Amino acid sequence: MNEERGPSPRIAWPEGKRFAFTIFDDPDGQTLEQTRLVYSFLGDLGFRTTIAVWPLGATRAANSGGETCENPAYRNYVQQLQASGFEIGYHNATLHSSTREETIRSLDAFRQYFGADPSAMANHYNQEAIYWGPARIGGMRRLLYLALTRGETAGKHFGHVEGHPMFWGDVCRDRIRYCRNLVFADINTLQACPWMPYEDSLRPWVRRWFCASEAAKGPAFLKITEPLHLDRLEQQAGASILYTHFGHGFTDGNKLRPEFRKTMEGLARKNGWFVPVSTLLDFLEARRGPVALSAAERRKLEWRWLREKIFRGTS
Repeated sequence: MNEERGPSPRIAWPEGKRFAFTIFDDPDGQTLEQTRLVYSFLGDLGFRTTIAVWPLGATRAANSGGETCENPAYRNYVQQLQASGFEIGYHNATLHSSTREETIRSLDAFRQYFGADPSAMANHYNQEAIYWGPARIGGMRRLLYLALTRGETAGKHFGHVEGHPMFWGDVCRDRIRYCRNLVFADINTLQACPWMPYEDSLRPWVRRWFCASEAAKGPAFLKITEPLHLDRLEQQAGASILYTHFGHGFTDGNKLRPEFRKTMEGLARKNGWFVPVSTLLDFLEARRGPVALSAAERRKLEWRWLREKIFRGTS
């Protein structure tokens, strides 16, 4: 099929819900205390989302703050979250670049801690990140991206480069179902990318890709979840996967920021389907079958992402 497919028809969500909403949270900068504050609050409100982890502790200089599963107290709490219905995702091996052997060891540790390989992942800005930097897009879009970034992102990510010591593409394809790539300003992620989860023949080491909506830090999260945007998400019967870091701007000392608390309490009162990322993606794929992205669809998606990255600063 070469022609571009249009947006998905209005979706009948499970249990008579009017829309779907979830969060993919990366662990950058997140302490155990912040994790407890945020997730006990979300759990009490009825949300079940995805928290990504680093399975291994650092053995070299770290490029980020944040807890890892090497800390038994943190690991035990995340296991409790999993038992209560939250999904545990993957954010590469640890908070510094890792070789192929270290990545495999991290996935083995993840399986030991959580009972199975991760279903969903998002790249950390490590050298083993897969299809990251300019490899996220192709054609003229890649050339423009390289020009705009003055080549600063070129030659820094090798997870998909066969023969490199940090290559692990075959392992990714075998052991992980969903990988996050492009991020958009629209709260309705499914409207921005109606094909997700999708296959991309130009990036074959990932089994399925998904997109997300920009909420990287507290202020961006509050902006995209303003009542007007949430009302529109509901009216469109849409689906939102917010990409964020709960370690950045959601807590103040030992308390949640009141604006975040108010926003999530208001959202919880809506008739939304609040499930983890993989549950949502599984539902979408089961509903319409696998989607192989066409060349026209790929161009449309990548041009939109590049425009928004230039003019709106999306991730």
